[in-house]
Amino acid sequence: MNPGRSPLIADSSLALLAKGYAWLPDRRRRTSAPLVRTRLMGQPVVALHGPEAVRFFYDERHVERRSALPGPVLSTLFGHGAVHTLDGPDHRVRKDMFLSLLTGAEAVAGLVDRVAAEWDEAVESWSGRRVVLFDETSRVLTRGVCQWAGLVVEDVGPLARDLVAMVDGFATAGPRHWRARRARARCETWLARLVEDVRAGTATAPAGSALEGIARHRDADGRLLDPHTAAVELLNVIRPTVAVCWFVTYAGHALRLRPGLRDRLTGDDPAHAVAFAHELRRFYPFAPFVGGRAVTDLEWRGEPIRSGTLVLLDLYGQNHDPALWDDPYTFEPRRFLERPPADDDLIPQGGGDRTTGHRCPGEDVTIALLRALVPRLARLEYEVPDQDLRIPLNRMPARVRSGFVMDAVRAPAPTPAPAPAATPAAP
Repeated sequence: MNPGRSPLIADSSLALLAKGYAWLPDRRRRTSAPLVRTRLMGQPVVALHGPEAVRFFYDERHVERRSALPGPVLSTLFGHGAVHTLDGPDHRVRKDMFLSLLTGAEAVAGLVDRVAAEWDEAVESWSGRRVVLFDETSRVLTRGVCQWAGLVVEDVGPLARDLVAMVDGFATAGPRHWRARRARARCETWLARLVEDVRAGTATAPAGSALEGIARHRDADGRLLDPHTAAVELLNVIRPTVAVCWFVTYAGHALRLRPGLRDRLTGDDPAHAVAFAHELRRFYPFAPFVGGRAVTDLEWRGEPIRSGTLVLLDLYGQNHDPALWDDPYTFEPRRFLERPPADDDLIPQGGGDRTTGHRCPGEDVTIALLRALVPRLARLEYEVPDQDLRIPLNRMPARVRSGFVMDAVRAPAPTPAPAPAATPAAP
């Protein structure tokens, strides 16, 4: 196979920065080929799209992730040495650790219960005030996940800001990027020392906690993780949990635009709450694409892909593809009541098999947290003052500009307990 090199392919780095999430879908619409060919930072790139492409991309015989993640992303979002940088047996052993922490029904329920309790307590302090939903939710999630993970944090405000900064600065240059790097450095230093203390017996890790599981984990070579890598993986438990504040804020945005959706969320309808969570993850922008490298010369639908080429999987474009979704730019949770999402159709956090591949092991946690928090948000009474509710798609990661400001917040009245059944009269 000899695809050759085309000197006519222009570099798209500036176009990506200018268009953000729209860049790759726009490129795909302008070509009749089954893939997009371009260059980024001087590197040859191909971009794929669709459920079949998901299966192709996540096949380790085709694409590897280890060498594809750029240094700036590792220095902000994932961390150097993270599970995302591994392939083969090393990846599977490390991934098993995350699956044991994040996918069991008991573990997920424990985390959701902690976060829900923190939300309910926080709502009491919001009464009558003006609050920014994004900021408040990030603190609620930070308190809840730290308690669940076995981390003692007295003042969660600075930590919440650092965890948000790591997500907010991974796909950009300038101040947001450097803020993310500093945040990661602070958190890794703190957690590496904590892991060392746990191993030395001078700090306690609650039994079954993420802190204990990661501090005691042995990799495929039978060795404990070095303290830095253990800190990285602890952050890869708590950081994505706190990133759910993006989706809770998007929920406020969706309810503002379509207030008629509130009624079914306020009732006891878990199926609708789950459908709403899926639609939040499909409709609103989160990750634009994921990347890997071709491990050998490949062919996709008759098109050659040279070994070492950067291969992108278009997440945002697939989640808005009219071939997969009716009215893809309409927010409509009912679509998931009629048809539960297939694994390779809905891919807001990537695709593939979460057990053996690189699919995010925290998807169950994300959905469960949204199922718990979005109905609570819908039951709140509040006013929405004038603010900038735009979500610019040339900002990655995108977010509601104002953070969704709520004024004169009023907690819902507690649901009265059902009256006891009458005692039958004695015969």
